[in-house]
Amino acid sequence: MRSVAVSEAFHRLSLAAAAKAIRAGELTSEVYTRALLERIAATEHDVEAWANLDPELALRAARMSDAEARIGPLAGIGIGVKDIVATKGYPTEFGSPIYAGASAPYDAECITRLERAGGFVLGKTVTAEFSFLHPGKTRNPWRSSHTPGGSSSGSAAAVALGHVPAAIGEQTNGSIIRPAAFCGVVGFKPTRDAIPTDGVHAFSPTLDTLGVFARSVADCARLAACLADDGRVSDELSAVAKPRLAFLDAFPWATLDTEQQRALRAAVATLEEAGAVVTPVTVPEAWREAHLTLRTIMLHEGANELGELQSRERSRMSAKVNAALDEGRAIIEETYRSALARREVMIPEGTEWLAPFDAVLCAPACGTAPADLTQTGDPACCSLWSLLGFPALSLPIALAGGLPLGMQLASIAGSDDRLLSAAHWCEMRLPFEGLA
Repeated sequence: MRSVAVSEAFHRLSLAAAAKAIRAGELTSEVYTRALLERIAATEHDVEAWANLDPELALRAARMSDAEARIGPLAGIGIGVKDIVATKGYPTEFGSPIYAGASAPYDAECITRLERAGGFVLGKTVTAEFSFLHPGKTRNPWRSSHTPGGSSSGSAAAVALGHVPAAIGEQTNGSIIRPAAFCGVVGFKPTRDAIPTDGVHAFSPTLDTLGVFARSVADCARLAACLADDGRVSDELSAVAKPRLAFLDAFPWATLDTEQQRALRAAVATLEEAGAVVTPVTVPEAWREAHLTLRTIMLHEGANELGELQSRERSRMSAKVNAALDEGRAIIEETYRSALARREVMIPEGTEWLAPFDAVLCAPACGTAPADLTQTGDPACCSLWSLLGFPALSLPIALAGGLPLGMQLASIAGSDDRLLSAAHWCEMRLPFEGLA
C-alpha cells in the first residue's frame, strides 16, 4: 500500500481510480477517507459545502468497509449527499431551521443502493431551503463572493474542491445543471425517475429528479448506474465515432451573456473540427412559454407539498419560499391540469424533434456565477429539459474572469447512455483544469 505521507494527493483521484486502488489493496478506505477529511478541514472554511459532517462516523464507515473487503463499484468510497435525502445516522434538515437537528430513522432508497454498491455517506451537503431558491451558506469554490448555484450547492462545491469524488444532488428546475456549471464540475440529471426518489423531500413530484456530480463524465455514469433502476443507466461508455449534435444557441425566455455565447461557439467549432456533425436548431414556436408551463406545475405542486407546513411555520420560512408557495396556492386546479396536459403533448413532440441527434448542445446557465450570495442564479437554461423529464448534463468548458463556464447536453427520455457517451466524447476534446 502507498504511504500515508502522499495522502495529500488522494483527493485528486477520480471515483473510478480510488475504487480500483481500494479493491486492488493499493489503498485502504480508511486512508483515503482520512485524506478527504484533511482536504475538507483545509478548505471548508471559505466555502462551507457541508450541512452535517461527522469525521468519526465517516472513518468508522471506512474501517467497516475495509474489514468487510467490499468489492462493489463504489468499494470504500464516501459520497456527499444533498441534505434533502433521508439518511440514517445523519440529520436531514432540508436547509430549513424548522428541521434543525431532525433525523430520519431510515435511509432513502438511493442510500440503500449506494451502500449496496460498496459506498457510504461521507456527510450531508448544503441545500437551498426545501431545495428551492433561498440559498444556504455555501459559497462558490472559485470565488467566495459569488454564488455556487443551487439548490444542490454543497454537492457541487464539495466535488469541485476534492472533498469527495462524487455527490448526490436533485433537480426540479436547474438544481444540478446550474451549480455544476457555476462550480466547474460535471453534473448529470438522468431521465426523470431513473433513480428512485423514495425517502427524498418532494417539492414537485412531477419534476423532481435525483442526479449526481463528479469531476468527469465517466465518474457521473458510475455513480448514477449504481443508484438507478436496473438497466436505466450504464457505467460503460460506448464509443462514439462522429456524434450528431443539435446546437440550440438560445432559449426564448433566457438571455445569455457574451462570454457564455463565445464559449459555446468556440466549443462547437472545436467539436466540429474533431468530427462532430453539428446542426443548428431553434426552440419550436409552440414552446415559447415552456418555462411558464414548468413554473405552473412546480409552484402548484410545491404549495400542495408544503402548504400545511407553511400554515404552521410561515414565520420560519424565507420570503422566497413563502412567495413561491403563495403563488402556487393561487394557481387554480384547471390551470395546473392544463399545464400537465401541455407537458404530456410536449414530451412526444420533443422526442420526435431530437430523435435524429445523439444530444442537443446548449448553455447550462446565462453566464458565470453571479457575485451575489442572496441568490442561486437563473435556472432558465434548464427549464425545458426539466419540464420534459429528459436527461441533461453540464460539462465545464472554459473560464471567464476566473470563473467557470459550462456546456449543457440533453437528449430524449431513456437515452441516458447515448447522452453520457456523447458527453464523454466532447469532454475528451474540451479539456478543463478544475480546482482538484
